[in-house]
Amino acid sequence: MAKFVPVDPFDLVIFGGTGDLSRRKLLPALFHRWLDGQIPSNSRIIGSARTNMDDNGYRDFARAACKAATREDWDETVWQDFANILFYYPMDATSADADWTSLRTKLDPVEGRPCIFYLATSPRLYVQIAEALGQNGLSSDPVRLVLEKPIGTDLNSAREINEGVAAVFAENQVYRIDHYLGKETVQNLMVLRFANTLFEPLWNRNAIDHVQITVAENLGLEGRADYYDKSGALRDMVQNHILQLLCLTAMEPPGSTSGDDIRTEKIKVLRALAPIDEKEVLQNTVRAQYTSGLVEGEVVQSYQDTLSADEASETETYVAVKTFVNNWRWAGIPFYLRTGKRMAKSHSDIVIQFKEAPHSLFGDTPVPANRLVMRLQPDEGVQLYVQIKEPGPGGLRIKSLPLNLSYAENFTLRYPDAYERLLMDVVRGNLSLFMRADEVEAAWAWVDQLIEAWNTSSAPLDSYAAGSEGPTSSSVLMDRDGRKWWQG
Repeated sequence: MAKFVPVDPFDLVIFGGTGDLSRRKLLPALFHRWLDGQIPSNSRIIGSARTNMDDNGYRDFARAACKAATREDWDETVWQDFANILFYYPMDATSADADWTSLRTKLDPVEGRPCIFYLATSPRLYVQIAEALGQNGLSSDPVRLVLEKPIGTDLNSAREINEGVAAVFAENQVYRIDHYLGKETVQNLMVLRFANTLFEPLWNRNAIDHVQITVAENLGLEGRADYYDKSGALRDMVQNHILQLLCLTAMEPPGSTSGDDIRTEKIKVLRALAPIDEKEVLQNTVRAQYTSGLVEGEVVQSYQDTLSADEASETETYVAVKTFVNNWRWAGIPFYLRTGKRMAKSHSDIVIQFKEAPHSLFGDTPVPANRLVMRLQPDEGVQLYVQIKEPGPGGLRIKSLPLNLSYAENFTLRYPDAYERLLMDVVRGNLSLFMRADEVEAAWAWVDQLIEAWNTSSAPLDSYAAGSEGPTSSSVLMDRDGRKWWQG
């Protein structure tokens, strides 16, 4: 049975400690790691924001957040023990009048003990806060800086952030979080590929027909309208989550599981991604926006109606892209990427579609191709579809059925969610699941050229009904190649 290994004592300061990310993700993640005995009782977690409150007020805020997110029976005694390591320090980290001396005194850094600053703030504040930390003697190792995505809004802004942070912190002190990399199935992808001789010999253009990566959400903007309308699905999901999944799927075996070895192989994939110019963009991409529709029995507004602006928005809520990885392993094999909001259901999958058998021994009986499906959410697991004879008389009938590895069915232990795992990796100093500066910039370089192609070609904005599987043009993109999106 798996066991949770405690981490060493640490200090964690969350800038933006009263914000939405802290309330929904960070504080509950830390509390769940406390429940499983991973966080030592002499650690300190300090929330910091402009909101005026004291330690007890912050503990009340955190208690409401953790209780709402805790699946286990609530134990007030256990909560009180956790609350004892929670503190609050009110300050505006970007103000020239910010009292950094008092924060440093409150921290009273212990030699050799990790001190982590988590920037759960707007990315435009990253450099300013990093510079303030450096100016106030809070940037020397073992200090670690955690940056939330998005790192910038394009290649130039990403470089500005990376260069500004690098002027204060060494690269091995910076942890750029993409929470998709903390999901069990994403990590299992490396084990599946590199610990099983069954798959790696087939993981190439000789055996694989194509790859699909889908991140579909039935949710709408969820209070993020101002941010999302400036971003859109391509910047919000493809640039980080989906390209990270593509990298792990397509990369070569790294020399080791160290952070730099893994990230170096991922960067090679990003640099091998085929650019999509204005000649190809209409053929190989789809951008669309949802209209009103029925989602899980509830009528929802169109994207336009959720915005406060009077002008019609051209922001895409759905993207589908056909692209290629131009290297020896993958030459000519299409990668189909898609993401959308207000879809029929929420699910994230990586589908490895193998080629059909070169010759059928069974006459007119169709023989489906093998398919490997890695489900990231909602029910994490791996399914390998193989062909078997359907039992019974009346002739030979072939049926495709999955060999099923369900995490929920096979592992009774509650395993940590993405933020729980990533936070503990920051404490341990494990960089393997975090993005390097050049990795972020390589992803933005590919996305920027796609946006430029959209703009140059005046690519149309299609539409799809909320609660559907996306626009018809997305199905056509696959139909032209004789393929279909995997629906699960």
